Amino acid sequence: MHPLHVQTIVTHATNRNRKTREQKSQRHKNEMASSSSFLLLAALLALVSWQATASDPSPLQDFCVADMNSPVRVNGFVCKNPMEVNADDFFKAANLDKPRVPNKVGSNVTLINVMQIAGLNTLGISIARIDYAPLGQNPPHTHPRATEILTVLEGTLYVGFVTSNQPAPNRNKFLSKVLNKGDVFVFPVGLIHFQFNPNPHQPAVAIAALSSQNPGAITIANAVFGSDPAISDDVLAKAFQVEKNTIDYLQAQFWENNHY
Repeated sequence: MHPLHVQTIVTHATNRNRKTREQKSQRHKNEMASSSSFLLLAALLALVSWQATASDPSPLQDFCVADMNSPVRVNGFVCKNPMEVNADDFFKAANLDKPRVPNKVGSNVTLINVMQIAGLNTLGISIARIDYAPLGQNPPHTHPRATEILTVLEGTLYVGFVTSNQPAPNRNKFLSKVLNKGDVFVFPVGLIHFQFNPNPHQPAVAIAALSSQNPGAITIANAVFGSDPAISDDVLAKAFQVEKNTIDYLQAQFWENNHY
């Protein structure tokens, strides 16, 4: 065979081998990319699923009126027989148009949740009227299961919330606003927040909607200094970096609940 023909055959064979290797390499890259895409998609789906279960579950029927007499314990309440449901299961003569008498912190929270209206079960919502005395406040607290949207009906309120712990060197960020009649403010779920009436002469009133049938409330001072049994003063003195007699004094106070 002519040497030129031999060289041509060798060249073709080499090119075919190189092309085959490149195709295999490309397939491997495609498989790796496909695997990475699948893992990313799985992670996103897991995140979405977690977010979907992070608040009150969505109803699977028109309503699920709470059966308060059922011995069965579930996350929420067992449904009452729908054939026994009537309009009163969705109603309460709450008198939310009537002013309330504030307590010693200068506020009164009248909450309407599933414990007052059984028809709220599984619907993921509740409402509260908040009355503030002059210079009264709804002290720093959290709602572990709900975001809150607050509307000022009368007067002026100074409100704010604090973000969760941030990586160093950042700190917990404080966001605040002065609200007037008709203004609206949102407190994200779980974050410490408060409302204060800065007017020394006039009361204030607000209505709050919360994204849970049972939002819960943890008043920070009450929980830390008024728990039963009491948290060790050694623990709190170290946490707040104060003397133990300061903690003992605070724990000796009467920590009144302003949620009714």
